[in-house]
Amino acid sequence: MQDGSRILILKHGALGDIIQGFDSFASVRAHFPHARITVLTTAAFAGLLRSSGWFDEVVIDKRAGFGDIRSHFNLIRFLRGDWDYVLDMQCSKRTGKYALFKAKHTRWFGISTAASDRLPDFTGINNADRMLITAEQIGASRLQADLGWLTSAALPARAADLSEQKFAVLFAGCSLAKPQKRWSAERFADVAAALKHKGIRPVLAGTAQDRDANDAVMASCPDSVDLTAQTNLLELAALCARAECVVGNDTGPVFLSAKCGTPTIMVMGKDTDPDMSAPKGAQARFVRAPNINDITSEQVIQEIRELGVF
Repeated sequence: MQDGSRILILKHGALGDIIQGFDSFASVRAHFPHARITVLTTAAFAGLLRSSGWFDEVVIDKRAGFGDIRSHFNLIRFLRGDWDYVLDMQCSKRTGKYALFKAKHTRWFGISTAASDRLPDFTGINNADRMLITAEQIGASRLQADLGWLTSAALPARAADLSEQKFAVLFAGCSLAKPQKRWSAERFADVAAALKHKGIRPVLAGTAQDRDANDAVMASCPDSVDLTAQTNLLELAALCARAECVVGNDTGPVFLSAKCGTPTIMVMGKDTDPDMSAPKGAQARFVRAPNINDITSEQVIQEIRELGVF
């Protein structure tokens, strides 16, 4: 591959998958410093990826419905552009169909039958490793991403006083589409109480859809700091990077915390396969049971102890 190549990376999300892709994005950028690298993503993650410095261009895919003829025409024209290499790091049915529109000279790395270079079977392989394997297909060597651009962001104004005290972040919510991935708020409250007993202030974070879960924790542990729906992704990264530990369900910010190197514990039920979806990080752990609410608060508190937080 020539270093002046035009490379397109397909990565729509979700947040956890974007975080898991950091090392692969950094690996491609480091190996081809003079290539023009573009990422096709969704609007929610465009700002985060622009801030990374790994891409020369961030393009938003509207993922339009079939009735939006103009958007489909623009997307097809984009995919048929002068790309030397396309790396499908999403590997979804949608991006598999995108390969149908590649230019003849483009080498397309993906799982689609239309791809010129088929990726290997990824069954049982962690998502982060899948994307690193994809990067290796074009000669990039594995590299651990430098996240200084992310972790050096300022704490949210609402949490400025936290810089003077020890705190931990709890993510008691997750996608409303899969409520079975939510550990009970009562057990999160037990964890919050244990942290507070050790002089570590609990902080509740997440989006507006996590409000009910966080309110339930606040009711049991009113000394917690409630930052629900009050942080953007950069502020959330700064918060997680400075925390004594992070505990949460299978949700994007927990992957973010793990990647920042913070002691991190993900609580999992049967809907999360740790072989494929466990967060990656030097101090990342998970606790799993077929029924997520069979996991006791003491099990999670013991993991916090073993990580040396107390």
